[in-house]
Amino acid sequence: MNGSDPEAPRARLRELAGMTLIFLVTLAAYGPALRAGFIWNDSDYVTKASLRSLAGLGRIWFQVGATEQYYPLLHSAFWVEHRLWGDEPLGYHLLNVALHATSAILLLRVLRQLAIPGAWLAAFVFALHPVCVESVAWISEEKNTLSTVFYLLALLAYLRFEDDRRPGRYALATAYFVIAVLCKTVTATLPAALLVLAWWRRGTLSGRRDVRPLVPWFAFGAIGGLFSGWVERHYIGAEGSAFALSGWERLLLASRALWFYAVKLVWPANLIFFYPRWVIRSANLAAYGYLLAVLAAFAGLIWFARRGRAALAGALFFAGTLFPTLGFFNVYAFMFSYVADHWQYLACLGLIVPLCAGLARIGRRLAPAARWAAAGLILAVLGGLTWRQAGMYNDMETFYRTTIAKNPSAWMAHNNLGVYLAERKRPEAQAEYEAALAIRPDYPLAHLNLGVLYLDAGRPEAAVAQLTQALGTQHRDEVHLYLGEALADLHRDAEAADQYAIDAQLEPENGAAWFGLGNAQARQGKFAEAAKAFTAALQDMPEDPESAFALGDAEAAQGHYPAAASAYRRGLAHAPDRTEALNNLGNVLLLSGQVGAAIDAYREAVRRRPDDPALQASLQAALDAQGKGGAGP
Repeated sequence: MNGSDPEAPRARLRELAGMTLIFLVTLAAYGPALRAGFIWNDSDYVTKASLRSLAGLGRIWFQVGATEQYYPLLHSAFWVEHRLWGDEPLGYHLLNVALHATSAILLLRVLRQLAIPGAWLAAFVFALHPVCVESVAWISEEKNTLSTVFYLLALLAYLRFEDDRRPGRYALATAYFVIAVLCKTVTATLPAALLVLAWWRRGTLSGRRDVRPLVPWFAFGAIGGLFSGWVERHYIGAEGSAFALSGWERLLLASRALWFYAVKLVWPANLIFFYPRWVIRSANLAAYGYLLAVLAAFAGLIWFARRGRAALAGALFFAGTLFPTLGFFNVYAFMFSYVADHWQYLACLGLIVPLCAGLARIGRRLAPAARWAAAGLILAVLGGLTWRQAGMYNDMETFYRTTIAKNPSAWMAHNNLGVYLAERKRPEAQAEYEAALAIRPDYPLAHLNLGVLYLDAGRPEAAVAQLTQALGTQHRDEVHLYLGEALADLHRDAEAADQYAIDAQLEPENGAAWFGLGNAQARQGKFAEAAKAFTAALQDMPEDPESAFALGDAEAAQGHYPAAASAYRRGLAHAPDRTEALNNLGNVLLLSGQVGAAIDAYREAVRRRPDDPALQASLQAALDAQGKGGAGP
């Protein structure tokens, strides 16, 4: 007789059906996000034009600062994705949802490997929990969904290695771990999580069995984490007065953040993209309440661990995975808020798993129908909340207006909504910039945006006042450029030239800065300097006729007629309908003794504007110089 279990194929079929159901319900819950576009900083992650070549792929790996954050495998994935679906957001959204569902299935596999009850419930809860929406519906947070897949693959492979200690399994687990860290460095907490799991399983830790295999992982994770923090400070801007917290204040912040995340996980109400930024002061005695509560909670869990280690293990996983974003290290987003839903995407497993395990144990006491009804109700509520939360990502305006409605003090949301409206020439943009500045008067980017708005509206004096206050922004090159334009409009050419020169130094390949500098210098009679500036502008904008014509004018003013003629011809190659340029070309050709060529240029100008007496006079003068009479072409 065959000794195989006849129920095995049916069990595998049921398991496959359950996994398929996870995918389907996840896809359904995130239906509104699939119709969404790009939001906030998605353009910093969806591969920019300068990185879409093979050389750009090399820059992703070997040039720090080429991408928003140095996560080379993540940005390589985006590079491939852009080749697949370009600038169409649907593909990115579908992939994010698929990765999230895959993580839920991998979580199921891990929990079954560990024989933890409630594995199916935990997988569905993770798939449908609304705190995950920010990571799944926001394209930029593919760094969460992608890194978590490899984190869980590494965890699963390592658990299998622990069972048989085969080197091949260890190598595979290590490869998955390295990939995860190169997608997002929060996954560097995995070796610590594995030690927590080992303690939970056996009640003790062995240096040889448990710690030694993870030493290389700890080393690689530490290097990745420290390097990521360095990039955050020096390339993204996570330093300055906004991050000036003492050691005590960072501890108080961490304890408050831990409670915040735990509460949002258990009671996911009023989820917001930008939460209000707390004021953390060590002199505020009330702030110590969170710290004391955290200490009391862990003391209680340690005491309870004598009866069962699961709750303490889950809490350690939760706190340890959140550790990089609790405030002990500078994170640029602390400028806006100290907490964000996407920071607990991976960490939330530390609470979801033990809670679902506890519910499963309770459920064993219920009749099957009641057990299924209770589980269905929990998942239906979570799925409905996820559907509603995903709707706020429908488009940029909905996204920012929903954020502002829930958090009116979100100055960043006001500013970004203003940018969105300004790009569409909608007058409400000014009110949004002013609202941002009313909340945070020292916000330089809002001053910059308002200054540009005034400049476009023909109010250069108001623009100068705003742009001067924007000099502290990271967008210094833009500030100097627009400030130069505003000063030029006010005929303050020397000051304008100074601003353009600063911008050109900051960004040598910015043709607009060189063009503005040249114009300001030309109006001051500094034609030699202007010619150099216009030449630099053409290096960045080789097909720009305005720079070529301006170069021609500057060379002509110095008596460099052949160089002027060359510049005019270059401009006319891209703007052949510019009659004034044709006339100017005729002038410099005539002055350089090329009378026949000058006549050709004048004739073309007259053909374009036959009723212009000045052009007629120029042509007649050239014909006279050639010794031929006649007033017509």
